[in-house]
Amino acid sequence: MLSNNTRSLRIEYKDTQLSNDVLIDLYKSMLKPRMIEEKMLILLRQGKISKWFSGIGQEAISVGVTKSLNKDEYILPMHRNLGVFTSREIPLNRLFAQWQGKASGFTKGRDRSFHFGTQEYKIVGMISHLGPQLGVADGIALAHKLKKEKKLTAVFSGEGGTSEGDFHEALNIASVWDLPVLFCIENNGYGLSTPTSEQYRCKDLADRGAGYGMESHIIEGNNILEVYTKISKIVESVRNEPRPVLIEFKTFRMRGHEEASGTRYVPQELMDEWQLKDPVQNFEEYLLKENILNDDTKEKFRSDILSEIDENLQLAFSEDQIVTDSIKELNDVFENSVYQEFAPKNKNENIRFIDAISKALRESMKKHDDLVLMGQDIADYGGVFKITEGFVEEFGKDRIRNTPICESAVVGAAMGLSINGMKAMVEMQFSDFVSSGFNPIVNYLAKVKYRWDQNADVVIRMPCGGGVGAGPFHSQTNEAWFTQVPGLKVIYPAFPYDAKGLLNTAFNDPNPVLFFEHKGLYRSIRQDVPVDYYTLPFGKASKIREGNEVSIITYGLGVHWAIDVLDEMEYEQADLIDLRSLQPLDIDGICASVTKTSKAIILIEDSVTGSFAAEISAIISERCFESLDAPVIRVGSMDTPIPFAHELEQQYLPKERFKMKLKDLIEY
Repeated sequence: MLSNNTRSLRIEYKDTQLSNDVLIDLYKSMLKPRMIEEKMLILLRQGKISKWFSGIGQEAISVGVTKSLNKDEYILPMHRNLGVFTSREIPLNRLFAQWQGKASGFTKGRDRSFHFGTQEYKIVGMISHLGPQLGVADGIALAHKLKKEKKLTAVFSGEGGTSEGDFHEALNIASVWDLPVLFCIENNGYGLSTPTSEQYRCKDLADRGAGYGMESHIIEGNNILEVYTKISKIVESVRNEPRPVLIEFKTFRMRGHEEASGTRYVPQELMDEWQLKDPVQNFEEYLLKENILNDDTKEKFRSDILSEIDENLQLAFSEDQIVTDSIKELNDVFENSVYQEFAPKNKNENIRFIDAISKALRESMKKHDDLVLMGQDIADYGGVFKITEGFVEEFGKDRIRNTPICESAVVGAAMGLSINGMKAMVEMQFSDFVSSGFNPIVNYLAKVKYRWDQNADVVIRMPCGGGVGAGPFHSQTNEAWFTQVPGLKVIYPAFPYDAKGLLNTAFNDPNPVLFFEHKGLYRSIRQDVPVDYYTLPFGKASKIREGNEVSIITYGLGVHWAIDVLDEMEYEQADLIDLRSLQPLDIDGICASVTKTSKAIILIEDSVTGSFAAEISAIISERCFESLDAPVIRVGSMDTPIPFAHELEQQYLPKERFKMKLKDLIEY
């Protein structure tokens, strides 16, 4: 029990009705990360660790929040939240090994410091871009809500991170969807060297909650009792009444952004003022004054923690350095996925490309009851292309979710759903708009399996392509943005049969898949397609026509351009290869064709420079050089943005140039 005799202290501790055991536990839980940090600063100067982001002075927040949550509730901390990791009782030898890049850490030496997650301890670490983890928290919380679990998710941000667009997007989604997320802002005065006066103009960041219709609170972040008691009350309420809550913790960073940057930009009087508010020292003095702690016990706690630190450091130091193994490195980029073949039956129906996509979505929704579809206008409206029309009536709004216009946080939410054991699909209304969600795709989804063995079970559908007079921002075919990013699978079908089978496979695959759908094909082609559920393998090209004189390698709308040109020329000696799958790529199929014909022409819709055609050309040159009787030819669109006017767009697209180049190659 606490008295009110705290006026002589720099922090006022009020009576909380907490037991002495709880008070001592809170003290020890703050002392431990403080002592670890003091040790790490010594090791940093000795060159035994490479970098350190100090949380000294902010321990009460990490500890108070973590202790308020249940151990099966996810926390998404930042790089100053050592107290989160120690309060979740992660073995110190593994933490130390992580910081030294050892194999027994959480990333096998692949990422540093606190850039890791662990399902065992329900911690999801940050990436350096800060903002994306806020959307991830939304997805984790959404999964809890859909499973009807009385759980919440806590996610941290510094005050600097609140300037990112991801902050706005994540809070907006959480508010609109009533997600049980605790958004914890550690306002420590500076974003590296930028003071709050140059970061935002509102008086308190908690004031932003009103703009989202969100409950918000300001808490003295250095007061462990205020943090613990207020957060405990809030989280219990949120478990029973799911909703997001914005918390601004007022605190201060007593050391540099990281040790090399120092603190010269901070006025000394400000440092002195906050030094007097040290959360560990003040609470220790209070417990001594209240006779809850005595000097002997205090020293015993310190001695025990120091012994634990030293013993676990020796374990980490004694561990061998990482032994490189290129096979293991490559194998860990993707979650192991065994292709599940479902063979089609004999009954077919003649349907359009767009129907094939819709039917695959519907069948996969039935097969995977944990699959959630998200996108702009996809619910009652059925999407701008009407692909999900009628889905709400069949599957309900919980699983067919309209999203605000915020691609980045929606991709983050999809990642969060995967972390919490569900599947997700995001429909980019147009593939052009993926640029607004680019960061979480290439830096989170693509890297998370390799970094800490967490798969991203996410499909991103990408309606793409030109030829429809839609101009520069609704016509791009931007697959090359992603084909060179390890960790992403990229699929680009040209026919209804392939579209349905490959999309079904995408939902069975536990890895992130970007599924390109040329909107110019949606309603322009038909094909007999099996009525029932079936799958097709990734990484296997389709041979559309057989010939011996030239190999035409293409995908998407390019396949249909090639067919038209071959028919116009009445030319029957071409091997026409429809790649269908760009990552993984059917290299053996490409090389077999080129080795047979000795000539290769690659047709794409994308602009030629820096396109995927360059990669295919390089593969052919490296692997089939001795078989070639002519240069490898690339044909693509002009190196300009896609124009709107019909005449300009036709000039931009490569179909006519392909015809000329093909004739030249045949005659070479």
